[in-house]
Amino acid sequence: MSIKPLILFDPFPRNEEMVFTEDVKSELNKISRLVYHFGSRAPEALIEKNLEDIEILVGQTAMPKERLDKSKKIKAIINVKANWEPNIDYHEAHKRGIYVLSAAPAMAPAVAEACLGYAISLSRDVLGVYKKFLKSEEQYGIKQNKYAYTLFNSKVGFIGFGNLAKSLLTLLEPFHCNVSVYDPWLSEDYLLKQNVQPTSLESVLSNNEFIFILAGVTTENEGFINRDKLNLIKKNSSVILVSRAEVVDFDAFIELAENEHFRAAIDVFPVEPVPKNSNFRKKSKILFTSHVAGALHYSYKNIREMMMSDIKNILKGMPPLNLQRADPDKAIMRRDR
Repeated sequence: MSIKPLILFDPFPRNEEMVFTEDVKSELNKISRLVYHFGSRAPEALIEKNLEDIEILVGQTAMPKERLDKSKKIKAIINVKANWEPNIDYHEAHKRGIYVLSAAPAMAPAVAEACLGYAISLSRDVLGVYKKFLKSEEQYGIKQNKYAYTLFNSKVGFIGFGNLAKSLLTLLEPFHCNVSVYDPWLSEDYLLKQNVQPTSLESVLSNNEFIFILAGVTTENEGFINRDKLNLIKKNSSVILVSRAEVVDFDAFIELAENEHFRAAIDVFPVEPVPKNSNFRKKSKILFTSHVAGALHYSYKNIREMMMSDIKNILKGMPPLNLQRADPDKAIMRRDR
């Protein structure tokens, strides 16, 4: 009788409710042996004890070359966050035919939906009108909407064109926007085939009414949207920051938005949780949310379904079709948290 393959779960900070519900556990028990640890990173001893037998590793476990050398059976490493951790030897895994996968495609739809909500809230000044209403200072009709504008037929700029941008582009279709994109990783031909206009960073910032900052942070682009670049943004443009805070000069971004150089929605911060005494909490002109754009039960259901489908395929000797595969050259440059 053949021995079932070993799957090890070490998904912290994900918990059981997110990635290891009873139905997942029951289904995996039918096709595999399970080892799992929740609540913290798995102890080193637990990982080392099972390295030789692991076929699929689910989590953000460190897998340098030394561990890959010991992992004779491993077929896949599945990161159930939406990032690339710097603790994996991506080139070595690729050379050995080991799939390194990310749950980013599962999170993108919910984040894109939030982006759409932020954009409309900013352009219609929902936060400002709400505050005026509480103070009995509201106006009615066009008087209140003097500086409001619509997303329909507007100029929209994306900074970054990955999973999130593609999901957002689909949601924007009914609004017939003119979408331009800055992404130095992608060719002009590719972007044109996506029905977007490739352009420079400066053009995205200076020519659009809506700007979505969707780029991940790498070793090369930290703070690349600096104060000088932010000053290019037109007054009253709506700027939505949902990818990583590190891609902008965050202090300059806060200052310019609070001084109404542009309108801003922010879902990510340089330090999370934000300290209770942070000056950010004193800013009244910015729409803040607490890194919640993708954090829905819907997103975690997506992760579980995509993960289970890919695990079954991999154990059958077939390629994964749902989660995102790591490009080693790009993954080693990422500095996600």
